[in-house]
Amino acid sequence: MQHIDREQLYADGEYRFNYVSQFMDFGADDIKAIESVADKIRPLVPTIVDAVYQKLFSYDITKKHFLPKNEGFEGKVATTLEELTLDHPQIKFRKDFLTKYLNKLLSGPYDERMVRYLDWVAKIHTDTPQKKSKINVDYIHINALMGYVETLLVGGVLSLKLPEAEELAALAAFNKLLWIQNDYFAKYYLNPVQPKESSTPALDQWSLTGLGAIVGGLVAFLAFKYKYI
Repeated sequence: MQHIDREQLYADGEYRFNYVSQFMDFGADDIKAIESVADKIRPLVPTIVDAVYQKLFSYDITKKHFLPKNEGFEGKVATTLEELTLDHPQIKFRKDFLTKYLNKLLSGPYDERMVRYLDWVAKIHTDTPQKKSKINVDYIHINALMGYVETLLVGGVLSLKLPEAEELAALAAFNKLLWIQNDYFAKYYLNPVQPKESSTPALDQWSLTGLGAIVGGLVAFLAFKYKYI
């Protein structure tokens, strides 16, 4: 039985990645599966990005997070939800970021730089001292968004009509990868080493990431087997 140091899971990003990826059996075969479909998925990225922002703009509680000035954006910001449209310069800036993120997942390389990148993506959505902006998105919206992005990616993979074995491998690989990303968000929102007050009962890290990995794997399997998504 392998020993896992609980404290180190929250102090060492690479140690955390190794544990979560090993738990989910994310490895060389999954990276190969992603690389094998990357060139076919990449043309679908603009459609995925547009769908994500259409979804985010469907609810005032998620749309409002785009009113604060994004770090790195130098243009004029909107002051009301009505003024903030999908073709607003700041939204185009944010769409470019999501496009780069998805292309990064497709292109790799899956090394220590990718680990730091996944961690950084999670960090910038929380209100941390290292940030210039004060964008702080509640985890419920992040979790829902990651589920929606996975649904879009699953649909994209299924649309390719790949051979069955290749399709299953790609679905499983993207599922694991997005759950790894989701764990990095959980790292900043649900850190028992640095407890935060909450108006709802607390969930321990295993409840969210461990169980989530299992459920996510089941979703990918059912999507493949029954073409449900």
